Amino acid sequence: MRKLPRTYPSPPEAPRPVAPTSHEGMIAGELVDLLRLRESIPSLPRLFRLPKRQRQSVLLIPGWRMPEETLRPLWLYLRALGFDANGWGLGTNHGRPERDRDRLIGKVQEAYARSGTKVVLIGWSLGGVIAREVARILPHQVERIITLATPVVGGPTFTLGAPVWGADECLRLARGIAKLDEDNPIRVPVTAFFTQRDRVVSWPACIDRRSNHVEHVEVRSTHFTIGFDPDVWAHIADTLSNTSRNQSATGLS
Repeated sequence: MRKLPRTYPSPPEAPRPVAPTSHEGMIAGELVDLLRLRESIPSLPRLFRLPKRQRQSVLLIPGWRMPEETLRPLWLYLRALGFDANGWGLGTNHGRPERDRDRLIGKVQEAYARSGTKVVLIGWSLGGVIAREVARILPHQVERIITLATPVVGGPTFTLGAPVWGADECLRLARGIAKLDEDNPIRVPVTAFFTQRDRVVSWPACIDRRSNHVEHVEVRSTHFTIGFDPDVWAHIADTLSNTSRNQSATGLS
């Protein structure tokens, strides 16, 4: 049995992604896993023993149809460690990634101007798709992307939401992303969390083989619990601490 979390410095082997085809058992399974989060309570004190760093600017982007508040626990935790963490300021993610990409560009530019440091983007599921496209356009203002169960292959094609988007829109988005990855691969570092227990996104679709600098992290949680997983929080905090330390050492902003 794999010991998790497990970090892969190069993309792990994975089968071809296959779209989830049924909601059967998904809701019940996710509710069970939410209840299991109580088992993580004893591990919470270790999260606050991590060193505090400079006020790195961090913006957090929710998943499809999820309110901004779903990421509030994570951004409050990061604030407690000294990071300038905030929600994306656009409310619920209604599933218009191209519009939201353009809106978030302005938010990143504001955060960059305010802090004088590059911005870290953390996106959950579709939020990670949006974060990637912003970073593709603003590589000199984005320090790193951190994605949580984000499909990077096929757009919504290999997700439980594919029927809602429709075959034509899935195909358009998949082709658009593939062309962008070929013509202009993401140049900023990426930390991509994925879980083989994902019931919403086919986990092989979360494996990034196109971006220039990617670290994959496999975790135990599910699609709807990954944003509350203490192991995920600890890895994010450690990654951000290293980012802040490197910026301080080099004088980069």
